[in-house]
Amino acid sequence: MKKYIIETYDLCKKGGRRFRVKDVNLAIPKGCIYGFLGPNGAGKTTTMKLLLGLIQPDGGNIEVLGQKMSPKSRFDINMRTGSLIESPGFYGHLTGQENLEIIARYKKLGADDIKEALNTVSLFDRKDDKVKNYSLGMKQRLGIAMALMGKPELIILDEPTNGLDPAGINEIRNLIMSIPEKYGSTVIISSHLLSEVEQIADYVGIINKGKIIYQGLLSELEIGDASLEEIFLEMTKGA
Repeated sequence: MKKYIIETYDLCKKGGRRFRVKDVNLAIPKGCIYGFLGPNGAGKTTTMKLLLGLIQPDGGNIEVLGQKMSPKSRFDINMRTGSLIESPGFYGHLTGQENLEIIARYKKLGADDIKEALNTVSLFDRKDDKVKNYSLGMKQRLGIAMALMGKPELIILDEPTNGLDPAGINEIRNLIMSIPEKYGSTVIISSHLLSEVEQIADYVGIINKGKIIYQGLLSELEIGDASLEEIFLEMTKGA
């Protein structure tokens, strides 16, 4: 059985004349929470989109869930994967329940799966409210509920706490920490809030200017009393 749920080999993606991602080799262990870090424009979101097959690479290969990513394998990979990339995409005129029913039909899931996802993100009591009336925190939680539908083996979350107040951030943090044990899923999370990643991640990957500059256990990255933020700033300063 493979140790890694995701592996990439010399992965490249161009944007105009420059590389957004260049020679990226990821090895993400099964069952971990993997913090994917980098400054703005470093290549985090581009890499996540490549892993989901939303955009095609200009070079290199991707293996997800033991399969090489290709137009043929992408459907099966996506059926076993949940994601929240950039901002959640909802139908505001529909209720939270109705938005999840769309995902359920696509993934051939039932009412129990919708109920469990809503309960997991503490939105069951608001399931009949229109999403346009949800707070930002509720919308983020609904986005995570969409990602959790069907208990996927892999969950990819791009800035899931973006724009939230401290209480909302704490709520999402506790939710993410519970996912590997509750669902047996591997979670990849990108965030600018390094103190949050430091509290929840087992492994981290740091990308800067399209290249991976560190990948490994968070515990092996930490040095003395230095915080993850301090180490990150030092590593990306001149890279």
